Amino acid sequence: MKLLARWTAWLITVSTLLLVWSSPPVQAAPDTAVTNTANFSTDVIYQIVTDRFHDGNPSNNPAGASFDGTCSNLKLYCGGDWQGIIDKINDGYFTGMGVTALWISQPVENIFTAINYSGINNTSYHGYWARDFKKPNPAFGSLSEFQQLIATAHAKHIKVIIDFAPNHTSPAMETDPNFAENGKLYDNGTLVAGYSNDPTAMYHHNGGTDFSTVENGIYRNLFDLADFNHNHPAIDQYFKDAIQMWLNMGVDGIRVDAVKHMPFGWQKNWMSSIYATSPVFTFGEWFLGVNEVSADNHAFANESGMSLLDFRFAQTVRQVFRDNTQSMHSLHSMIAGTAADYRYVNDQVTFIDNHDMDRFHMDNSNKRKLDQALAFTLTSRGVPALYYGTEQYMTGGNDPDNRARIPSFSTNTTAYQIMGKLAPLRKVNPAFGYGTTQERWLNDDVFIFERKFGKSVALVAVNRNLSSGVPINGLLTSLPNGQYVDSLGGLLNGAGLTVANREASPFTLAAGAVAVWHYTTPEVEPRIGHVGPTMVAAGNTLTIDGRAFGTQKGTVYLGGTAITGANILAWEDSHIQVKVPPLNSAGAGAGRYEVKIQTANSALSNVYPAIEVLTGPQVHVRFVIQGAQTTFGENVYLSGSIPELGAWNLNKAIGPMYNQVVYQYPNWYMDVSVPANTTIEYKFVKKQGSSAVWEGGSNRTYTTPSSGTGTVVVNWQQ
Repeated sequence: MKLLARWTAWLITVSTLLLVWSSPPVQAAPDTAVTNTANFSTDVIYQIVTDRFHDGNPSNNPAGASFDGTCSNLKLYCGGDWQGIIDKINDGYFTGMGVTALWISQPVENIFTAINYSGINNTSYHGYWARDFKKPNPAFGSLSEFQQLIATAHAKHIKVIIDFAPNHTSPAMETDPNFAENGKLYDNGTLVAGYSNDPTAMYHHNGGTDFSTVENGIYRNLFDLADFNHNHPAIDQYFKDAIQMWLNMGVDGIRVDAVKHMPFGWQKNWMSSIYATSPVFTFGEWFLGVNEVSADNHAFANESGMSLLDFRFAQTVRQVFRDNTQSMHSLHSMIAGTAADYRYVNDQVTFIDNHDMDRFHMDNSNKRKLDQALAFTLTSRGVPALYYGTEQYMTGGNDPDNRARIPSFSTNTTAYQIMGKLAPLRKVNPAFGYGTTQERWLNDDVFIFERKFGKSVALVAVNRNLSSGVPINGLLTSLPNGQYVDSLGGLLNGAGLTVANREASPFTLAAGAVAVWHYTTPEVEPRIGHVGPTMVAAGNTLTIDGRAFGTQKGTVYLGGTAITGANILAWEDSHIQVKVPPLNSAGAGAGRYEVKIQTANSALSNVYPAIEVLTGPQVHVRFVIQGAQTTFGENVYLSGSIPELGAWNLNKAIGPMYNQVVYQYPNWYMDVSVPANTTIEYKFVKKQGSSAVWEGGSNRTYTTPSSGTGTVVVNWQQ
């Protein structure tokens, strides 16, 4: 299979790469790490609402009023299942688009009851009303069919990502235990708890969120969904066990629902448990509205160990290409701004629409708008995700109109062909997956940008003006001298490009045109393109991808620590895996460390941004400080002796702590991920700007639990 993958990618290379005046360059080896679950930089994701895709096994369709085979009632089940996805894998529908990863609906068992809202029955077709996270949704198929889906996808070099929603179960009503299924949680068929009879507080009972603050969204219910108390040790362990069950079946990635609505500390502890055995690419959903930029969003992506769906990217692309409410200057500003705000910007998942927003394409809208947005997303930084049916120009407003059944599996639409031409380039040319971005030409309607990784270059030109061409003069580029064909083959009115002395010959970028020109050649010096996961502990596996590593083992440097010998698990020219050394005087200490490699020939690579090495396996602890009176503008923070608490660096202290929902002012609380079975020192501090007032007394000490969760409640020391 690996040899077949190499030949397939090689043929793509030969057919799509540039033509030059002189003899063609030797082509770079394409990325063939299909089974690399830590890195999706060279992948293209296709998101499927499982029930709305294809009914491959009608025998598993729900009975009675929960099912509508015509799919005219979009609040009922329509019949899509895992067998339907298997069928479309086998007939080549995804491969024809260059799709290399499928993101499917949450696969777990959901409630069977239809809930009547305002006289309309609603079902759990979407997968977000879970009742048992350790059993499959029978409307999607059996566990054996799920495993067959994984096996079929992998045979076609396609990864599988599951949606997972550990924030809640299903709708419940505090005052009516007979409403729906009372938000009940089951453990492989055994009842764990119900929402209205909850003596050990496995759920939050703080009412519904008004979304006014992050705290309000975390500790109150999201709409009427029964919200979990993740500080409960049984809930913590349940979700560590449940996700591991699915990972053990071969899942390659996780999309985590509603990360904005769960404690950051619990999620970091949960991710640490996942990476201990399964270093899979994980990205969360933190919704951002139009023009919304959130420091909390950036902090989560930079510190949690998981990436995010890049709503800032999506909202801007929609404004620029669909709505014409922003210009190309805004698109460039977004690219520059996110590169500065996200530590690992190439790991953020980019998209133009999904199941939580109205579809990009609108009735009677010019399809070229979607074509351009799609081409931009496929060639821009980040991991591109296409929402099912976008390639068929599906329309639809907000939920559930944006979740209709896919109307066709045509392979002749322009959007499908754009996918087929551009998606494979991410495997061929590392500039698309790993490259930096530089603006080369910009006005209100035209954006020409360059992606560059080592000697590999991609130049992308977009003219969103659908009626007028734009003369382009003096376009500078890193492309070597030569003549380049448009990788889209003129599908979007692009043409060839001539480069001499690193300047393109004058040309006119046609109305509504997109052109993609690129060049790749083997690297001479080693270059790191990706490192993952970005949060590890001793004993975890760290994966490094790039070019020109050589085939003989060299050295990986984690900060100043050299990783050699048995701790190098694999070493290939474009792929290295190492075991993070123990945390002792001879190994890496906890903290943030840059990554670089030295080849067997002593060549040094570039330096990759610092990843986090945890003190050890993590547990979730709630810290509560009572009686901390503050002045206006002053907040309480937590600091301590370990990197997870900032290592006494005030700029890295945990907070500001919360004081409104679970505990109220002058009491403050924060859920934190800390190393298990470790004696730590800590203290609370009041901060306002650069001013800091520590509480009195000696440093506090606390020995964290070896497993489960903990709670610390203390009084402010004067």
